Amino acid sequence: MSEILEQMPTGLSSETAAAGKLTNAQKKAVVAATLGTIVEYTDWVIYATFASILAQQYFSAGDSLTALLQVFAVFAVGFVMRPIGGAVLGAFADRYGRKAGLTLSILLMSVASFAIGVCPSYESIGIAAPIVLVLARLVQGFSAGGEFGSASAFLVESAPAERRAFAGSWQWFAINAGTLVSFILGFGLATFGSESGLADWGWRVAFIIAALLGLITLWIRLSVGETEVFKKRVAAEGVVKNPFKDVVLNHRRDALRVIGIAMAGNLLNYVWMVNYPSYIHIVTGMQRADTLLIGVISVTISLLIIPFIGKLADRIGRKPVLIGFSVLSAAWAWPSFALLYPGMSFAEALVMMTIPMVIMTGFAGAAAVMMVEQFPAKVRVTGVALPYALSVTLFGGTAPYIITAMNGWGYGGYTWIYLAVICLIAAIAYSRLPETKGQPLR
Repeated sequence: MSEILEQMPTGLSSETAAAGKLTNAQKKAVVAATLGTIVEYTDWVIYATFASILAQQYFSAGDSLTALLQVFAVFAVGFVMRPIGGAVLGAFADRYGRKAGLTLSILLMSVASFAIGVCPSYESIGIAAPIVLVLARLVQGFSAGGEFGSASAFLVESAPAERRAFAGSWQWFAINAGTLVSFILGFGLATFGSESGLADWGWRVAFIIAALLGLITLWIRLSVGETEVFKKRVAAEGVVKNPFKDVVLNHRRDALRVIGIAMAGNLLNYVWMVNYPSYIHIVTGMQRADTLLIGVISVTISLLIIPFIGKLADRIGRKPVLIGFSVLSAAWAWPSFALLYPGMSFAEALVMMTIPMVIMTGFAGAAAVMMVEQFPAKVRVTGVALPYALSVTLFGGTAPYIITAMNGWGYGGYTWIYLAVICLIAAIAYSRLPETKGQPLR
């Protein structure tokens, strides 16, 4: 984190970029954006980490597969709100500032996570339990829909042309780090508590801790100033009254590009990073604590690589990095499922998760900057947030349900085909994008 603060400029223009290092206030602002996204995605991802336990707590006793499918259905319901959150919070950030959008999103996410953590089980309050769960996930989806656009715009707008991909890579660094925190919470609770304790109360501790971290980050975000790019744009042009309308009418092509940029990464994020430890647990029979530790190690490795991939995208361009990611992902789709087997050793399972996490750093290093560079400043957050959220909903939110259902129906061996096809389509989309490396932000 310190490396980005030393290398990023103090403002928007090339003159400011040459001025030197970030001031203490600006360093605090960058930290606030990154930490906030880490907490947001901890709150969002931790639901999948404890999916099997939530199935027992919030739905009536019965067939375990049916209960798990219900939990994943609620997981998918949360994604329905992401495009709405992207449109509403994106427009809010374009009109009132990146700081305002980031502050509101973290507040909503924290409140929803706390609600899940303290809500009584189905056994205690009956049908009210899954209703509270659904409402909380809807709020979380709304919040997550606005977070990505605001944070990505904040980071990329703060960098000079030759450092924008490096700066943008910290957005996906934060997303992966949020997943890592959720794995660490799950691993710690599973290791230092009993299986029964984890099922009875340990998962609640994880949600409550995540909510409290969000409130701490809210305080940090409230203490930072607005970005220079937003203040200068407002002073020069005023604000767009309806950023959503402007994107729909005048930037449809750019919005479609964002969907194309994001679709493979969003699908694989939820298959290979969020849900893969649970899949390893189911297929191999490994202890939950061991599979969560595998997630901790493999995601940590990805965090070490992501900033360097961002630098690579600044050096050779965004397109080659993204094309490499999509082609390698398509090639690894079949092995990622076929090579898992009952009784697999810890080392073998670690390799199986680390390989896709390394491949996905190609997306992490170049995707955010490529999306941000498609839009002018006046609609940038809405332009990124809305189509990105649509992509997450279409390709990420449905992934756990589709894979779980196919496994239950006996077709689990064919899910890799879906992954490979989406990755190959993404490779074609990347090849047709104009290269934005070195181009001035609009």
